[in-house]
Amino acid sequence: MTIKKYLSLVAGVAFAAISITSCVQKDEWDTPPIKCENKFPAPTMSLADFKAQAPATGYLLITTDQIIDGYVVSSDENGNFYKTISFQDKPENPTAGLQIEVDRASNYADFPVGAHIRINAKGLRLGLDRGAVKIGSVDPTFAIGRIPASLLSRYMSGVCNGNGLEIVNIKPVELPNLAAAKAEQYINTLVKVPNTQFSIGDIFPVNKAYIDYVGGAGVDTDRTLEDASGNSVTLRNSGFFAQGSSLLPTGNGDITFVVSRYTTTWQMLIRSTNDVNFKGNRVDATPPKGGTAITYSGSFLENFESYSLTPTNLEVYPKYVNDALLGNRYWQLKTFSNNKYIQLGANSGSGPYVTYFIVPVDFTAANTLKFDVNVGFWNGNALKVYTTTNYTPLGDITAANKTDITSAFTIPTTPVSGYGTLAPAGTYNIPAGLTGNGFVVFEYSGNGSGVTTTIQLDNIQVQ
Repeated sequence: MTIKKYLSLVAGVAFAAISITSCVQKDEWDTPPIKCENKFPAPTMSLADFKAQAPATGYLLITTDQIIDGYVVSSDENGNFYKTISFQDKPENPTAGLQIEVDRASNYADFPVGAHIRINAKGLRLGLDRGAVKIGSVDPTFAIGRIPASLLSRYMSGVCNGNGLEIVNIKPVELPNLAAAKAEQYINTLVKVPNTQFSIGDIFPVNKAYIDYVGGAGVDTDRTLEDASGNSVTLRNSGFFAQGSSLLPTGNGDITFVVSRYTTTWQMLIRSTNDVNFKGNRVDATPPKGGTAITYSGSFLENFESYSLTPTNLEVYPKYVNDALLGNRYWQLKTFSNNKYIQLGANSGSGPYVTYFIVPVDFTAANTLKFDVNVGFWNGNALKVYTTTNYTPLGDITAANKTDITSAFTIPTTPVSGYGTLAPAGTYNIPAGLTGNGFVVFEYSGNGSGVTTTIQLDNIQVQ
């Protein structure tokens, strides 16, 4: 190469560099426009009309171009939805919801909550699968199969808003209670229910997490939601739920979930713990009864003879508190051989049941505690006795510090069939250090599928 040609090449490169630099001032680069084109043409039918084609049994193979629109309401970001996408026909006030089976994870990355999607169902199956209408691929094993990841774009795509995927805000359908959520019209749609909480059995005596762990691994776990109207429903959490180790909130509030059904069982699904807003005070579906005439005494005998048997299942004792903490069974007034007593058992129930009979005592003036006890159909210990000095009448018994004194008494362990007879349980000598106003607490703990022993109490005496 001659010097002349070399200098000419260098000059050319320099000129090109100057030309490029002159197009940009102070690092201000122009952003190239994003070209967004919809993969499928406009919808050919509504989601509701498409869903209505599902047969009562089996499935329908879609053989023509049937194009529907929807908005994503589920998310597998936290692992509570597995290889499924739930979507509804409108961002708010939806009229139909549907689920598509997809054989891939991390769908939230391409189709986040609120994503506007479009589906051409030609070649897919539509049918009622285990309680919910779904669409999916042809599969030799399952009626509604999962669409292979490599083929998903053949059937499903995002809808453009001019610059990219259209993502809108989803407004949950606001329902009055949990019972209203158990409706076919809401399956695979997003709803919100107020005045809701986890059942007392999920937070007491142990505050559980969203999922259980077996051998260190999470397992699919059901927790129970209840509302102020006494309705309940299952909250289903996947064993892969990333937030599954979080403790259940103990308060009351609103919850947002995707409505789901497995065969005949309603199972509601949250996307994350952010869907649970339980920051208010709990509502007691079975509140403590009685307690309207609390008197602390160091000497009394309660033989229940002054109480009327009408109604038979008496739940209100003005001088005492009758608190059904777990379940809905209160201590009841009974009579046998012209003798009145209180009784409780878990037989024929669904349990668990934990109910307290709370008796006020002036411990400074009192020296001893006695009572008569009888059991029926014994199949496990169901009675415990405590003392406490920091319980607030009609308040939260779980917040009280209780001292277990059950060992001071003899509680029968027979008969296993029929009933025994009421007899003295023994005497508890109140220690000198136990002073002031407080309570003796009789706790019944049973389970309709476990311990169902019937307990009878009479002649509660403090001297």
